[in-house]
Amino acid sequence: MSQTVKSHWKAFLFEGILLVVLGVAALILPPLASLAIAIFLGWMFLISGIGGLIVTYWARSTPGFWWSLISAALAVLAGALLLARPMQAVLTLTIVLGAYFLAEGIATIMYALEHRRELSGRWSWLLISGLVDIAISFMVITGLPSSAEWAIGVLVGINLLFGGSTLIGMALAARNGNT
Repeated sequence: MSQTVKSHWKAFLFEGILLVVLGVAALILPPLASLAIAIFLGWMFLISGIGGLIVTYWARSTPGFWWSLISAALAVLAGALLLARPMQAVLTLTIVLGAYFLAEGIATIMYALEHRRELSGRWSWLLISGLVDIAISFMVITGLPSSAEWAIGVLVGINLLFGGSTLIGMALAARNGNT
């Protein structure tokens, strides 16, 4: 096991526990978690867009001004739409999230394969996490539009739960010096 993982096992453990707690909360109240995520994304887009508009105004004589202005304005528009109609945005976000989990599942599988030498038996947990992400993404995408009501909260909850459990397992293995 790498010295970096061993020396930071407490950080991995803390992050894992935090992710598990947030995952359980999202699984208990998936519609509320879905709405909270839509609102949070709306604020992120709105704030980043406003920041982009300010920076673009200050740097208006630099090349790419118009592209930067358009990008910032689109972020403001996306944020405003998400905040104005978060329930209607949940369907679109569900489609995007389903695609994201598919991509994340593939990336996690590749990560597991890269680490199988270093983590020996523990790499299989990463592989399982990636496979679960892919399976969930197909369930949500094929269940649309009815899956939009619960999908975001459940998807995020399951992802946080598995990701947190994986980090906890890696942290405990690093603490004990097991590979």
